[in-house]
Amino acid sequence: MNPRATRGILYLMPTVAFSTPQGTCSVSWNEKGLTRFCLPEENLPESDGPRPAWIDDLIVRVREHYSGKMRDFSGVTLDWSLVSAFQQQVYRQTQAVPPGVTTTYGEIAQRLGLGRDGARPVGVALGSNPWPLVVPCHRVVAADGKMTGFSAPGGIRTKTRLLALEGAELLSE
Repeated sequence: MNPRATRGILYLMPTVAFSTPQGTCSVSWNEKGLTRFCLPEENLPESDGPRPAWIDDLIVRVREHYSGKMRDFSGVTLDWSLVSAFQQQVYRQTQAVPPGVTTTYGEIAQRLGLGRDGARPVGVALGSNPWPLVVPCHRVVAADGKMTGFSAPGGIRTKTRLLALEGAELLSE
């Protein structure tokens, strides 16, 4: 295995970068499942190498999704050992949000049985999501419908583009 740096983080696991209609994405994995998904970046070079068939399938589905054919990624095997039990609960709730639909941080907190202040820890958990798109944190918005809290490359612009691609109803200011 060759180490690979993606967004300033060194990974000692297989990683492949691949083109999509929106830019170059990358994925990393191990024997337990997907360890990292990086949304499109302009300066990420495409790479190739040996990979399991399930990664090839994921790449096809990601390319289709970015081409406007909505795909469900909830069946992708994730390496849950990389996140806390609370993050796992938040991510599983987020995976249940279908393309073109949004939910709020507070609604996820409510589904998890958290109190009134539960939206903030949900937002913190989503801010460290290692699998954006696969765990569609872009579908989670503020209580007033505004686009907030997206730490992936491109920030709110990327979040809005993903939601528009998926046909979500967006509020304009």
